[in-house]
Amino acid sequence: MAPHVKTITPTTKKTLLKQVLIVTLILSFTVLIAGGLWIFKTMAPQPGTIQTTNGQVVSTIKEIKGGQAVWQKYGLMDYGSVLGQGSYLGPDYTAEALHILTQSMQNYYAKNDFGKSSFNELTEEQKITVRERVIEEIKENRYNEETDALVITDAQFYGLQEIRKYYADIFTNGNGNGILPGLINEGDIPETDRAWVAEGDQLKQISDFFFWTAWLSAAKRPNDTITYTNNWPYDLDAGNTMPYSAIWWSAASTALLILLTAVILYFHYRYHFGMQEAYEPDKFPKINLQKLPLTPSQVKSGKYFTIVALLFLIQAGLGGLLAHYYIDPDSFYGLDWIVNLLPFNIAKTYHLQLAIFWIATAWLGMGVYVAPIIGGKEPKKQGLLVNILFWALIVLVGGSVIGEWLGAKGYLGNLWFLLGHQGWEYLELGRLWQVVLAVGMLIWLFIVFRGMRSGLRAETDKGGLIHLLFYASIAVPAFYVFAFFYNPGSNFTYSDYWRWWIIHLWVEGIFEVFAVVVIGFLMVHLGLVTRKSTLRALYFQLTILMGSGVIGIGHHYYYNGSAEIWIGLGAVFSALEVIPLTLLILEAYDQYKMMKAGGVDFPYRSTFWFLISTAIWNLVGAGVLGFLINLPAVNYYEHGSYLTPAHGHGSMMGVYGMFAIAVLLFCLRNIVKPETWNDKLLKISCWGLNIGLAGMIIVTLLPVGMIQMQTAFESGFWAARAADFYNIPIVNKLLWIRVIPDTIFILFGVVPLAYFAVKSLFHLRKPNRKEGENL
Repeated sequence: MAPHVKTITPTTKKTLLKQVLIVTLILSFTVLIAGGLWIFKTMAPQPGTIQTTNGQVVSTIKEIKGGQAVWQKYGLMDYGSVLGQGSYLGPDYTAEALHILTQSMQNYYAKNDFGKSSFNELTEEQKITVRERVIEEIKENRYNEETDALVITDAQFYGLQEIRKYYADIFTNGNGNGILPGLINEGDIPETDRAWVAEGDQLKQISDFFFWTAWLSAAKRPNDTITYTNNWPYDLDAGNTMPYSAIWWSAASTALLILLTAVILYFHYRYHFGMQEAYEPDKFPKINLQKLPLTPSQVKSGKYFTIVALLFLIQAGLGGLLAHYYIDPDSFYGLDWIVNLLPFNIAKTYHLQLAIFWIATAWLGMGVYVAPIIGGKEPKKQGLLVNILFWALIVLVGGSVIGEWLGAKGYLGNLWFLLGHQGWEYLELGRLWQVVLAVGMLIWLFIVFRGMRSGLRAETDKGGLIHLLFYASIAVPAFYVFAFFYNPGSNFTYSDYWRWWIIHLWVEGIFEVFAVVVIGFLMVHLGLVTRKSTLRALYFQLTILMGSGVIGIGHHYYYNGSAEIWIGLGAVFSALEVIPLTLLILEAYDQYKMMKAGGVDFPYRSTFWFLISTAIWNLVGAGVLGFLINLPAVNYYEHGSYLTPAHGHGSMMGVYGMFAIAVLLFCLRNIVKPETWNDKLLKISCWGLNIGLAGMIIVTLLPVGMIQMQTAFESGFWAARAADFYNIPIVNKLLWIRVIPDTIFILFGVVPLAYFAVKSLFHLRKPNRKEGENL
């Protein structure tokens, strides 16, 4: 009698995958939250008072927090950065303030100990003596937890005074590098009862905030050998050098990546976790667009995609303006009114904000279109809700854009945080507009739920494809709630922890999960892949995507004041994020084969062009370039430099932008009259966007970033972020050459797409299904 062999059915396999995904999510978020609690316990204190050795109070916690609010109020995170977090035209204020502090302390001792007017007049032996004394003094942590007072030496107080003089001049008279004269004005806010800003001189407050960030970057943690920022920024005069943990975890994460890539590829091929074709080679599904069911709400989604294309056009134009500002920050070919109207910080705000708006709007529009397909019919009044959501989005975009300009210009007084510029990169919109956005997403979720409700009832498996799509939809508004967890009075490190929950987990994580599930659903809907194989593939992909991505957020926490443990966690898990992105290339090849099998009559060729582009940029932009800068040893010198936007453009535009265009074209293909469709124009757009994006990365962002990192390695990070860096001849030439790929991107990529989307709005099909009628 043959021995009994236990068989593993597809259902058993799917159940196991579901359980693995749930366990992975629980463990990942447990580590992330526990690590966050550790961050809060170990982050640098904001002292109640800063005192000299003789007890003179020179600053208070109100002034330090007020300085942070001033920095946010004028949108300066979209000009320069603090602790490496922010934009790149201006300096990193932490590195710059630390450099001013150390230089001032060196000059103080040169005069007091050797009678010289400056450090440069000392002999080499005297310089060594002074350097060692300054390093020893700046490294000593004199914060007293019991008295809540930070005691600074006379030399440090002298440095603080020099920092105040320097920034008072910069923000009053301008700096010729993007800061216009009179930027910070006392008349912009009431003298008393100020919102988040302390009473008194705003220039003093912002200087004291920069001094505090310099102090925490140089002072050792209690009972430790490294600083609160794990010895970042690199500055030999301050004694800041790369910690050993950065070297070790760079090597360990690379080794683990190689090992686990082999392991995951084994499981992928051994258990066939790819999507299997649902058609035979000579029997490709025939799709008649003329007879495709179409509901009123689906037709109404067309205006969403027109807005998407127009916002993309404006956002790309602003990107070209920002590229010019790196060459000539205070002028635009003699048109000074443009600089006054849209200085760098406001242009950068719009460039980032509009990117999120148009990408998110494309995905929201897709949800509106897909919902009736899932449910099998259109609920009553669905079109009305779709219109309400549309106008809510118009109010959100228009209101936030106007508010950000008024806030950064200082016209909103105490309402700056509520209505104006909140001051955090990627989350610039004022708190009221955040509420509008959250409400809009809830309306969208309600629309999607009403549309797919019948499908949810019909699907008995609570872990089935439709349920999985609904769970991903719930996560979109649910994860945005963390944007309300901090305000201008919160400790910078605390705020930055939650800020990256929005940028990394919401924008890069939850939307990517939503995208992966939607692609799977649409493939099944089109009859291209089997439902069972797609569901297994999705569970497998989501497990490794979330298993690496949730804790992989830690690569943003290396040097922002978080505990050293995040160097290890962030390095390992952010390296592993490359694996699911690599698997998407395999999926893209399958999509390419499907497109070829469909022949010239396959109606979704343009959608597949952009899906394939998404997969390629997922590997190159998010994977390769992300891995490059996320190695702690590289990030130590690169953090907050031009290599970051190389990764940012490759992932934000290359992945999320290309995917948004793919879903836009899929939806439009079904609601636009087939005879007016123009694949030739869209092919030009696809090539223009890809060539332009690759060009700006290869020609400018990567080489400038490499030169900048070398400058940081040789001279200190402050030097790499100084205005003089962009005047280096080779850097200046590379910045000028970027005009070529930028022009290709805009003229041959964005403009044809925008023209096509606007024209499509006037050639929409008429609905052939009424409310409540089965599709």
